[in-house]
Amino acid sequence: MIYLQLFFTFLKVGAFAFGGGYAMLSLIGDSVLSYGWMNETELLNFVGVETVIPGPIAVNMATYVGYEQGGFLGALLATIGVVRPSFIVILIVAAFIKNLLKFPAVKTFIMSMRPALGGLIASVAVTMALTVFFGIDTIKTTAFTFDWRTLAVLAVVILIPLVWSRYKKKEFSSILLVIISGVLGMLFF
Repeated sequence: MIYLQLFFTFLKVGAFAFGGGYAMLSLIGDSVLSYGWMNETELLNFVGVETVIPGPIAVNMATYVGYEQGGFLGALLATIGVVRPSFIVILIVAAFIKNLLKFPAVKTFIMSMRPALGGLIASVAVTMALTVFFGIDTIKTTAFTFDWRTLAVLAVVILIPLVWSRYKKKEFSSILLVIISGVLGMLFF
């Protein structure tokens, strides 16, 4: 039964979440939390680690949750579930793309998705910031604690590229920034 639940849950995510991995994160988070497959802390930790793992977040999340809940078969079914809708849509769009873009309604639909996707991504960012910086993980949380260590890591991660680009006149390596963030995380936490 868990196999069907994994497949259909991630099929729903793949079918109804638009805009890529981080826009899908809200629906993925709601799904895995409602089934008890992860708690808030595990979800945040996964998102943090996922930023350095190659691959799309939705596929990585489906594979991870599927494996944790149902082993190899669970991972396979959850992954197939999350990619199947996109795969089918891409096949259809590829066949008709030149003709579809001629219609004003299609252009309008695509343009109207941008604000909604921006809102979804902003909602994930705000939720994560509230949890990470203030310890607020549910609406019912009445007390909050401010985490100065997290703010210190964020300040360093923001300041290093700014200072580097100002004085060296070139961009700071994002890979090196991820490594610095990981080292600071290990030192502070």
